[in-house]
Amino acid sequence: MVRIWAKVMKDEKIVKQTIFEDYVLFDKANFYDYLATICERLDIATPIILSKHIYHYLSFNNTTFLPSDFPESVNFDKFVVEEASNY
Repeated sequence: MVRIWAKVMKDEKIVKQTIFEDYVLFDKANFYDYLATICERLDIATPIILSKHIYHYLSFNNTTFLPSDFPESVNFDKFVVEEASNY
């Protein structure tokens, strides 16, 4: 089962959040699809995913996207996604 907690942060405060759930095993090949669905729910652009983002998520169960990771300007400081099976 895939559970991802996504948080939009501004000034170190959560301004938007959601938990994405899917009843399949996590597959890194689908990471973009997971994020696209999450970003649609949060009404933000989907970030550009680099190998470092996937590495951090797989190694540390979380990754952070900064405004420079988005193709358009955003009004928040960071977008954090983390594995949410323990929440």
